[in-house]
Amino acid sequence: MNNLFTIDCGEILLREFSMEDVDALYELTSQPEVYEFLPDWRSTRARLDGVTNYEIPENKEFLSAVPHISGHNYLRLGMILKETGEFIGFCNTGIKEELREPNREIAYAISKHYRNRGYTTKAIKGLLQYLFDQTDVEHLNAVVVPRNVSSNKVIQKCGFYFNGEMEIDNQTHYHYTLNKAQWKSENNH
Repeated sequence: MNNLFTIDCGEILLREFSMEDVDALYELTSQPEVYEFLPDWRSTRARLDGVTNYEIPENKEFLSAVPHISGHNYLRLGMILKETGEFIGFCNTGIKEELREPNREIAYAISKHYRNRGYTTKAIKGLLQYLFDQTDVEHLNAVVVPRNVSSNKVIQKCGFYFNGEMEIDNQTHYHYTLNKAQWKSENNH
């Protein structure tokens, strides 16, 4: 696993998905607390096929395109607890078809066993720093259902600005945005 792309975020690492993550990813995306807000991520044991045939190759494609990651390049990173090496969540970036361009978003989830410890905020900030410092990304989005209070707080803590409401799959979402110039000015870059 030493040859996998990794971002150090303090107590956690963001690491590209590997075959060893399949069971932990299945367990995570089987938690009602996760699939309630990310129904497209709800897992079946067929998840192995998705990780093998789509997610790992798409990660390699994304990383080989850096710094020019336009188009439909996805990067899916597991949140790994440094102390134990446990897969506790994910933090991803990709194209959100329902958004107007520029439509690159970030999405994330963390196990119910590791919530309210600041790990998700650290993961998002780590991914933001990587995307804004190492790639040509100029603008990011996040969409969160209003009743997901914790996620709304996290995305705001990470510097995203509320940009109104939008409908996705007949459900209201809050739309947040952040551009590179805003992020750099707020993070002294």
